Amino acid sequence: MADLRPHPTAADTRHRPPGHMTVPARRIGVLLLNLGTPEGTDYWSMRRYLKEFLSDPRVIEIPKLIWQPLLQTLVLTTRPQKSGKAYASIWNRERNESPLKTITRDQADGLRAAIQAQYGETVVVDWAMRYGQPAIQPAVQRLKDAGCDRILLFPLYPQYSATTTATACDQAFRQLMSMRWQPAIRTVPSYHDDPAYIDALARSVERHLAELPWVPDMLLVSFHGLPERNLELGDPYYCFCLKTARLLRERLGWPETRVRHSFQSRFGRTEWLKPYTDATVTALAEEGVKRLAVIAPGFASDCVETLEELDGENRELFLEHGGEAFSFVPCLNAHPDHIEMLKGIVERELSGWLPAARQAAHHPVVHPVPAQALPRPLRAAHG
Repeated sequence: MADLRPHPTAADTRHRPPGHMTVPARRIGVLLLNLGTPEGTDYWSMRRYLKEFLSDPRVIEIPKLIWQPLLQTLVLTTRPQKSGKAYASIWNRERNESPLKTITRDQADGLRAAIQAQYGETVVVDWAMRYGQPAIQPAVQRLKDAGCDRILLFPLYPQYSATTTATACDQAFRQLMSMRWQPAIRTVPSYHDDPAYIDALARSVERHLAELPWVPDMLLVSFHGLPERNLELGDPYYCFCLKTARLLRERLGWPETRVRHSFQSRFGRTEWLKPYTDATVTALAEEGVKRLAVIAPGFASDCVETLEELDGENRELFLEHGGEAFSFVPCLNAHPDHIEMLKGIVERELSGWLPAARQAAHHPVVHPVPAQALPRPLRAAHG
């Protein structure tokens, strides 16, 4: 967790009226947002996590009067054991936490070091989870209490969806609704086609394949699934996923015949985005594909869906149906390429805020910067 103690030098107090509140020096906050994680693999930890996750109307778009009785009486009596077993197979026992939490913390630490090396402690980087701990709403308040009057929300979902990006931002906005003095807020948009993101993905594939003693016949690009109804209602996720897969293939220079896309992690009986990953893996093996590599570019961090489902269940499916070699390309995680990419996006999205941060890194008392003193491209951003 970031050190969010107030900046040692408070804002200029020379012209404050009598009785003015104490105000810490102005800082900029960057809050990385990820999906979430249970606190343990036991029944009750899994139940608490799944209850919060599956009660989110952004995730389950079924009227509460219909869904909640099913959730409480059927889903939450059976699914915690199954999910707990999956989490237990990939659990970080050294830290007693899920890999998603470990990696997201590492990403925040890496980004913080990279940002503060250039801009000083005037820019604060923290992280939070939409479901479970550390929660988003207290994180927003901590940043504000530490003097962050401007906060950039960075949902770690390259392909926008209402079920991921929107619900993470919703939770931050709920905290704003309770605050008398709100910070200014910006949100990072979908970066599914950002050249730096595509390049980082391609380099991760190239590094991984260079370490294999075999060459894959096929690269399967697997994304988390959504109900087809979400696409019909206007969610752009499906289109963003396909664009990511196409740009990755083009960057790698591979022909269309060697790269396919699919969608994993179905829930319930409704139709989800197709083709399904498990069915695709099985079909490829039966069609004679012997060597398969799989990448999951929709996940910024390895988690139960990549480590247990893709690299576990789908590996077994492929080998059981005639495949001979299977390899999962790890997510970008906290690799230096990923940290550099995140830093570039942060700098772009903080355009107009960062000049003051540069000044504050050397002079903690921040004064307005005259527009004439700014480089020409920044003058428009300052009006």
